[in-house]
Amino acid sequence: MDVQPWYRQPWPWFLIALPATAVVGSLLSATLAIRTSDQVVEADYYKRGLAINDELARRDRAAALGLTAHLTIAGSHAGETVTLRLVGKDAIPPEAVVQMSAAPSGNGDSEVSLALALASRSSDGREAVFRGIWPKDVGTEGHERARYLVVETAAWRLDGDVHIAPGTLTLPPQPLQD
Repeated sequence: MDVQPWYRQPWPWFLIALPATAVVGSLLSATLAIRTSDQVVEADYYKRGLAINDELARRDRAAALGLTAHLTIAGSHAGETVTLRLVGKDAIPPEAVVQMSAAPSGNGDSEVSLALALASRSSDGREAVFRGIWPKDVGTEGHERARYLVVETAAWRLDGDVHIAPGTLTLPPQPLQD
Protein backbone atom coordinates (compact mmCIF):
# COMPACT_ATOMS: atom_id res chain seq x y z
CA MET A 1 0.00 0.00 0.00
CA ASP A 2 1.39 3.31 -1.18
CA VAL A 3 0.49 6.02 1.34
CA GLN A 4 0.95 9.66 0.26
CA PRO A 5 1.66 12.46 2.73
CA TRP A 6 -1.36 14.60 3.65
CA TYR A 7 -0.20 17.60 1.58
CA ARG A 8 -0.37 15.46 -1.57
CA GLN A 9 -4.02 14.56 -0.99
CA PRO A 10 -6.74 16.82 -2.59
CA TRP A 11 -9.21 16.76 0.30
CA PRO A 12 -7.12 18.61 2.91
CA TRP A 13 -6.50 21.42 0.41
CA PHE A 14 -10.19 21.66 -0.38
CA LEU A 15 -11.00 21.91 3.32
CA ILE A 16 -8.29 24.58 3.81
CA ALA A 17 -9.51 26.57 0.76
CA LEU A 18 -13.00 27.19 2.21
CA PRO A 19 -11.89 29.13 5.31
CA ALA A 20 -9.04 30.76 3.35
CA THR A 21 -11.59 32.17 0.88
CA ALA A 22 -13.61 33.58 3.77
CA VAL A 23 -10.49 35.24 5.23
CA VAL A 24 -9.57 36.85 1.88
CA GLY A 25 -13.16 38.05 1.39
CA SER A 26 -13.30 39.58 4.86
CA LEU A 27 -9.98 41.38 4.30
CA LEU A 28 -11.33 42.83 1.03
CA SER A 29 -14.54 43.92 2.78
CA ALA A 30 -12.59 45.56 5.59
CA THR A 31 -10.39 47.40 3.06
CA LEU A 32 -13.46 48.72 1.22
CA ALA A 33 -15.14 49.76 4.46
CA ILE A 34 -12.06 51.72 5.58
CA ARG A 35 -11.35 53.43 2.25
CA THR A 36 -14.90 54.52 1.31
CA SER A 37 -17.13 57.01 3.10
CA ASP A 38 -20.41 56.17 4.77
CA GLN A 39 -22.61 59.01 3.53
CA VAL A 40 -26.37 59.03 3.81
CA VAL A 41 -28.13 59.55 0.48
CA GLU A 42 -30.31 62.34 1.94
CA ALA A 43 -29.28 63.86 5.24
CA ASP A 44 -32.82 65.08 5.93
CA TYR A 45 -34.63 62.11 4.40
CA TYR A 46 -37.55 62.34 6.85
CA LYS A 47 -38.26 66.00 6.07
CA ARG A 48 -37.92 65.28 2.34
CA GLY A 49 -40.43 62.44 2.65
CA LEU A 50 -42.90 64.72 4.42
CA ALA A 51 -42.43 67.36 1.70
CA ILE A 52 -43.16 64.77 -1.01
CA ASN A 53 -46.33 63.73 0.81
CA ASP A 54 -47.39 67.39 1.02
CA GLU A 55 -46.65 67.86 -2.69
CA LEU A 56 -48.79 64.84 -3.58
CA ALA A 57 -51.64 66.10 -1.39
CA ARG A 58 -51.54 69.50 -3.12
CA ARG A 59 -51.61 67.78 -6.56
CA ASP A 60 -54.65 65.81 -5.45
CA ARG A 61 -56.28 69.04 -4.26
CA ALA A 62 -55.71 70.65 -7.68
CA ALA A 63 -57.26 67.60 -9.36
CA ALA A 64 -60.24 67.73 -6.98
CA LEU A 65 -60.77 71.41 -7.83
CA GLY A 66 -60.48 70.56 -11.54
CA LEU A 67 -57.81 73.22 -11.98
CA THR A 68 -56.33 73.98 -15.38
CA ALA A 69 -53.68 76.66 -15.89
CA HIS A 70 -53.48 78.48 -19.21
CA LEU A 71 -50.14 80.28 -19.35
CA THR A 72 -49.69 83.02 -21.95
CA ILE A 73 -46.07 83.97 -22.53
CA ALA A 74 -45.11 87.13 -24.44
CA GLY A 75 -41.51 85.94 -24.71
CA SER A 76 -38.79 84.10 -22.86
CA HIS A 77 -36.53 87.04 -21.97
CA ALA A 78 -36.18 88.97 -18.72
CA GLY A 79 -38.87 91.63 -18.31
CA GLU A 80 -41.41 90.00 -20.64
CA THR A 81 -44.95 89.41 -19.40
CA VAL A 82 -46.35 86.12 -18.16
CA THR A 83 -50.13 85.80 -17.74
CA LEU A 84 -51.72 82.85 -15.95
CA ARG A 85 -55.44 82.13 -16.28
CA LEU A 86 -56.65 79.55 -13.77
CA VAL A 87 -59.91 77.78 -14.48
CA GLY A 88 -61.58 75.37 -12.06
CA LYS A 89 -64.75 73.31 -12.04
CA ASP A 90 -65.26 74.51 -8.45
CA ALA A 91 -64.39 77.84 -6.84
CA ILE A 92 -60.64 78.42 -6.71
CA PRO A 93 -59.24 79.20 -3.23
CA PRO A 94 -58.72 82.97 -3.00
CA GLU A 95 -54.99 83.53 -3.40
CA ALA A 96 -53.31 86.90 -3.92
CA VAL A 97 -50.09 85.39 -5.27
CA VAL A 98 -49.25 82.23 -7.20
CA GLN A 99 -45.66 80.94 -7.30
CA MET A 100 -44.31 79.68 -10.60
CA SER A 101 -40.96 78.02 -11.25
CA ALA A 102 -39.42 76.63 -14.42
CA ALA A 103 -36.62 74.13 -13.86
CA PRO A 104 -34.31 73.04 -16.71
CA SER A 105 -34.76 69.71 -18.45
CA GLY A 106 -31.33 68.15 -18.81
CA ASN A 107 -29.10 71.18 -19.34
CA GLY A 108 -27.00 73.34 -17.05
CA ASP A 109 -29.40 76.27 -16.76
CA SER A 110 -30.67 77.36 -13.40
CA GLU A 111 -34.25 77.35 -12.16
CA VAL A 112 -36.30 80.49 -12.76
CA SER A 113 -38.91 81.42 -10.12
CA LEU A 114 -41.41 84.23 -10.11
CA ALA A 115 -44.47 85.38 -8.21
CA LEU A 116 -47.63 86.08 -10.19
CA ALA A 117 -49.99 88.63 -8.62
CA LEU A 118 -53.78 88.41 -8.83
CA ALA A 119 -55.05 90.71 -11.63
CA SER A 120 -58.73 89.74 -11.77
CA ARG A 121 -61.21 87.15 -10.54
CA SER A 122 -64.58 86.03 -11.90
CA SER A 123 -67.69 86.65 -9.83
CA ASP A 124 -68.32 82.91 -9.32
CA GLY A 125 -64.69 82.32 -8.25
CA ARG A 126 -64.03 79.63 -10.88
CA GLU A 127 -61.59 81.72 -12.89
CA ALA A 128 -58.70 83.97 -11.89
CA VAL A 129 -56.01 85.81 -13.82
CA PHE A 130 -52.49 86.35 -12.46
CA ARG A 131 -49.66 88.38 -14.02
CA GLY A 132 -45.92 88.69 -13.59
CA ILE A 133 -42.68 89.17 -15.51
CA TRP A 134 -39.70 86.88 -16.09
CA PRO A 135 -36.86 87.90 -13.74
CA LYS A 136 -34.29 86.49 -16.18
CA ASP A 137 -34.09 84.76 -19.56
CA VAL A 138 -35.58 81.27 -19.79
CA GLY A 139 -34.77 80.52 -23.42
CA THR A 140 -32.78 81.56 -26.44
CA GLU A 141 -34.15 83.44 -29.43
CA GLY A 142 -36.00 81.15 -31.82
CA HIS A 143 -35.59 78.01 -29.71
CA GLU A 144 -38.13 76.34 -27.49
CA ARG A 145 -36.66 75.31 -24.18
CA ALA A 146 -37.99 72.19 -22.43
CA ARG A 147 -38.73 72.91 -18.78
CA TYR A 148 -40.42 71.33 -15.81
CA LEU A 149 -43.00 73.96 -14.90
CA VAL A 150 -44.61 74.23 -11.46
CA VAL A 151 -47.52 76.54 -10.64
CA GLU A 152 -48.49 76.35 -6.97
CA THR A 153 -49.85 77.90 -3.81
CA ALA A 154 -49.99 76.55 -0.27
CA ALA A 155 -53.30 74.82 -1.14
CA TRP A 156 -52.70 73.25 -4.58
CA ARG A 157 -50.04 72.43 -7.18
CA LEU A 158 -49.96 71.93 -10.96
CA ASP A 159 -46.81 70.73 -12.72
CA GLY A 160 -45.55 69.13 -15.89
CA ASP A 161 -43.00 69.15 -18.71
CA VAL A 162 -43.57 72.00 -21.17
CA HIS A 163 -41.78 73.94 -23.90
CA ILE A 164 -41.29 77.58 -22.95
CA ALA A 165 -42.02 79.60 -26.07
CA PRO A 166 -44.14 82.65 -26.90
CA GLY A 167 -47.81 81.69 -26.99
CA THR A 168 -50.14 79.79 -24.68
CA LEU A 169 -49.55 76.50 -22.92
CA THR A 170 -51.72 74.48 -20.57
CA LEU A 171 -51.03 72.73 -17.26
CA PRO A 172 -51.55 69.91 -16.62
CA PRO A 173 -50.28 69.10 -20.13
CA GLN A 174 -53.08 67.75 -22.30
CA PRO A 175 -52.52 64.25 -23.78
CA LEU A 176 -52.11 64.10 -27.54
CA GLN A 177 -55.19 62.90 -29.43
CA ASP A 178 -54.69 60.34 -32.22
